[in-house]
Amino acid sequence: MPQTLQGRKVAILATDGVERVELEEPRGALLGAGAQTELLSLHTGDIQARQMDLDPAGTFSVDKLVADASPDDYDALLLPGGTMNPDQLRMSEDAVGFVKAFAGTGKPVATICHGPETLAEAGVVDGRRLTSFPSIRTDLRNAGADVVDEEVVTDGWLTSSRSPADLPAFCAAVIDRFAE
Repeated sequence: MPQTLQGRKVAILATDGVERVELEEPRGALLGAGAQTELLSLHTGDIQARQMDLDPAGTFSVDKLVADASPDDYDALLLPGGTMNPDQLRMSEDAVGFVKAFAGTGKPVATICHGPETLAEAGVVDGRRLTSFPSIRTDLRNAGADVVDEEVVTDGWLTSSRSPADLPAFCAAVIDRFAE
């Protein structure tokens, strides 16, 4: 794979309950394309991953607290899902503030499954066309988003997908968008 993202730094915002495959596969694709990634979270140490929201699926080491991160330090942002992960992120002023500030830069953001919940909490989906896991679509519509049922949707700075089943198309779209 060509090193299309060489020199790019991508923030990945996640916390306990992140769906393992939704962090691991896009991160692997980003690294394979030459990007540097940094896992931001609500606490230091490791975050607990899940499989299908229910089963423990190992851990990921946190690189930096989101409270200590600045959107200026990154070229793109990845918001993986899992039910518990974005539910906790949207309760954090630091996480919501970071997402809102990042979206305000116009730099690319990619999200999958339940990940858009944090974007909705940050008030940045109004007027955006996106997709998500079916159970949060009403919440996104109530936040002003135009929600569709498609494998991958890119609208300006935002790229979104529905679920782990869409990961191959999502990862390809993320690399393409983050390379622009």
